[in-house]
Amino acid sequence: QVQLVESGGGLVQPGGSLRLACAASGSIFSIATMGWYRQAPGKQRELVAVFRSGSITDYADSVKGRFTISRDNAKNTVYLQMNSLKPDNTAVYYCDAQIITGQGDMDYWGQGTQVTVSS
Repeated sequence: QVQLVESGGGLVQPGGSLRLACAASGSIFSIATMGWYRQAPGKQRELVAVFRSGSITDYADSVKGRFTISRDNAKNTVYLQMNSLKPDNTAVYYCDAQIITGQGDMDYWGQGTQVTVSS
């Protein structure tokens, strides 16, 4: 059984920073992709940043230059450093990973962590 556990969300003032972490655990052979999505109230879930195959990163245009995705392969953990946060970054942030186990290739989601940007 694979689990993704997110941490690091919270309340921050505009212009502030937060660092999210997502750790994958379980019977993992390898991780093909791993990254972050978010869903604001009344909106669809959207890509924030992701590691694709071959360590290629992909960012939403709205976060380029402010957010940075990084990872620790030894810990099966991906991070999202969010700087210069704005109120419209308020959302539930979800970790997503495509993970290969003994049962094959599946997509997994974390439970989400709330990020609120407000003064």
